Amino acid sequence: MKALFILLEKEFRQIFRNPAILRMMFMMPAVQLLIMPLAADYEVKNIKICVVDYDHSSYSQKLVNKITATDYFTLVDYTDSYDKALTYVEHDEADLVLQIPSSFEKDLIREDEAPLFLAINAINGVKANLGGAYLRSIIGDFNREVRLEWLQLPRQNPQPTIEIASINWFNPLMNYRFFMVPGILVILVTMVGAFLSALNIVKEKEIGTIEQINVTPIRKYQFILGKLIPFWVLGFVILTIGLLISWIAYGIIPVGSFVTIYVFAGVYLLSVLGLGLLVSTFANTQQQAMLLSFFLMMIFILLGGLYTSIDSMPMWAQTFTKFNPVTYFIEVMRMVVLKGSSLYDIRFHLLKVLIFGIVFNSLAIWNYRKRS
Repeated sequence: MKALFILLEKEFRQIFRNPAILRMMFMMPAVQLLIMPLAADYEVKNIKICVVDYDHSSYSQKLVNKITATDYFTLVDYTDSYDKALTYVEHDEADLVLQIPSSFEKDLIREDEAPLFLAINAINGVKANLGGAYLRSIIGDFNREVRLEWLQLPRQNPQPTIEIASINWFNPLMNYRFFMVPGILVILVTMVGAFLSALNIVKEKEIGTIEQINVTPIRKYQFILGKLIPFWVLGFVILTIGLLISWIAYGIIPVGSFVTIYVFAGVYLLSVLGLGLLVSTFANTQQQAMLLSFFLMMIFILLGGLYTSIDSMPMWAQTFTKFNPVTYFIEVMRMVVLKGSSLYDIRFHLLKVLIFGIVFNSLAIWNYRKRS
């Protein structure tokens, strides 16, 4: 046990003598948590639209005014030339083109229906899809307003209508920061844990001290614990800093218990550190360890459910997420922060991450022994 304490003292001294690790520990969570939630907004605004109005009627004017009154659309041009509107699209000066036919008002009054043509610049697929959905929603509201106006005249016989009352549970104001910040905090803990643990062990290989440690009386489990415990502690430090920034900058206070977050984080960090240790057994240089860790982290993060809903992924990707520990921590953070879930509620997540930790660390120990 004394050898373990000596090794831990050595590791902590090395960490705090390295300014790069200290900057990564304290500056990276602060900068990323302050910048990324402000930039990673799920709402798409300032969609540039060009309106081609061949009708110039009162109803077409009402429709255009309703569209431009929102914060989502910016009117680039109001013209009667479709070719001119396409020129804006070709030069990326317009995202959408709405064409109103010359018989719009007449068809709407006489036949109770009127067609509209919508052209979408689909180079930016996300903006195109959301912009088209926003515009269709506004047109649908306009259609309902027109029908309500006619019912009050009365132009038609009154028809039964369905009114929908809705409420947003757990995030009443639909604030995307309450949804994004916990996930970003998970990514920070994951990256620091995996990168630093892998680089630290590989650095021992590069400078040759790993061979000196191998011939000492230090047992293998003591060496592994001496490498993992410091970064396990640092993971808690980063998590604490991130939670403080979330509270100070965004007013995010977990509905659930901090104990639940830290218990799950403790098990999760063992899994991530085991992954870093496994990477270090395959790498001989810090560049190799960094590239391999970056490759794995990119896959885990992109398929972790932070930026894309898992339910909208193809089946093969949904299957992969079941073997992705990042997925479970993101879900748990959102469950605890927004819903107030307890340890009992996340028991299956906890069990799965514990299995990942056992598998990763076992493979790392076996592969290290084999290569030694």
